Amino acid sequence: MTAPRDNFQWISTFLDAQAAETGASQNTLLAYGRDLKDLTAWLEHRKLSFLTASQGDIEAYLINCDAQGLARATRARRLSAVKQIYRFAFEEGWREDNPAIQIRGPGREKRLPKTLEVIEVDRLLEAARQTGRSEADRLRNTCLMELLYATGMRVTELVSLPVSAARGDPRMLLILGKGGKERMVPLSPPAREALAQWLLVRDSAEAERETKGHPPSRFLFPSRGKSGHLTRHRFYLLIKELAVTGGIAPDKVTPHTLRHAFATHLLANGADLRAIQALLGHADIATTEIYTHVLDARLQDLVLEHHPLAKRG
Repeated sequence: MTAPRDNFQWISTFLDAQAAETGASQNTLLAYGRDLKDLTAWLEHRKLSFLTASQGDIEAYLINCDAQGLARATRARRLSAVKQIYRFAFEEGWREDNPAIQIRGPGREKRLPKTLEVIEVDRLLEAARQTGRSEADRLRNTCLMELLYATGMRVTELVSLPVSAARGDPRMLLILGKGGKERMVPLSPPAREALAQWLLVRDSAEAERETKGHPPSRFLFPSRGKSGHLTRHRFYLLIKELAVTGGIAPDKVTPHTLRHAFATHLLANGADLRAIQALLGHADIATTEIYTHVLDARLQDLVLEHHPLAKRG
């Protein structure tokens, strides 16, 4: 197959294929696009293109990224994008070789994910019940936090949850995850109660909007913005506000921290690692195993902090 005529057509065709064939999320596509456009600018400055770049050129680009002081994770992500587009190009017959196939990346720093203690999660949940300009806001905030901690959802999965998934006082919630993969997660009694209370207020507000000619929203957490639902950014700001209200350092709390807390607390209470993998929607058990290291680190800190011999030493 004939290769696209310019670098931007390479990127556009590759991203379209990723969306259609692998079900890549909008955030993944945007990340690929940013990284590949950065490479494009570097190549064109040297009068090169995706079609003419060699392995040495790609390696020189990565050296340049390192010289800019980019973090190891950023460099690893950029190389991943380069490898993906060249693998696609080789499979499509745009190139007879793959200049990126033998390049080894810097790898990622193995840092344990930040998590929260149970008492800190309790403070966040209590803060949600108190935070908001109206009763509707407080019920929505409570529902968001209860669902997040009860299910370990990714923030995108949470804010874009369809209202149809929450009908009928569900014991299980159907979640559409990465790559269009579905999974079922159980709901705790507090989460079900918060969900029921929010639905009453949400449906009432939607009914009033419909009387004014607005179409009904299909989302559990509707918004008047372009996406039609609460955005990730707005929820990120909200959870920081809840941290302040709950007396927790804001830099310690993100939506993903609640996902980590969900997994760590389950593991600490005897849950099976495979079950946690299924609940989180991890494709690889190795991703889930990081929480065993988190638990080990927490137990070690516990001993060093409270054991009398450790204090004496």
